[in-house]
Amino acid sequence: MLRFPGQGPVTPDDIVIGPLDLAARIDEALAVQALAFGLGSDEIAVRRQIVLRHLAYPGARALGATTADGRLVGFVYGMPNDRTHWWSTVVEPYLRGQGSDGWLDDSFVITELHVHPGFQNQGVGRALITTITDSAAQPRSILSAIDTESPARGLYRSLGYEDLARQVLFPSAPKPYAVMGAPLPLRRR
Repeated sequence: MLRFPGQGPVTPDDIVIGPLDLAARIDEALAVQALAFGLGSDEIAVRRQIVLRHLAYPGARALGATTADGRLVGFVYGMPNDRTHWWSTVVEPYLRGQGSDGWLDDSFVITELHVHPGFQNQGVGRALITTITDSAAQPRSILSAIDTESPARGLYRSLGYEDLARQVLFPSAPKPYAVMGAPLPLRRR
């Protein structure tokens, strides 16, 4: 159970997954991301601008995981992939080298998925990603994750994502990433 200051205990059963006006709640979402991903204030300021730019792309949408009193404990957002977007231009040579660059077409990209550390490994991230991809018009989904064996990569594999390229280097990112892809709908337990 998790307790927020001044609040009673909150359990995963108290969490509601639903549409999120990410632009209106960006500071709350980035606070969750900072906790989940270990980001500093300078990195958050940069990510704020990136998220707001992404939300202007056609088809971009977000879901949140909120407590009964409306506190945001997780979020996901994504959009139909476009080869002209920055992310695609970075990963395309790596995917092409593996014969997987076709994954950039007709895919729904998971741009960010973050859950408050107190709610990780309790099904919140799984509920967010499956809910957002269930309504995607595309037949598959792609994403990138830090290229280490982590709970996040384990979650993605359990949903059917497979490595398409590894050791992908993003400018200014200190660690390499893996690009993963899965057919939709995602695998259920």
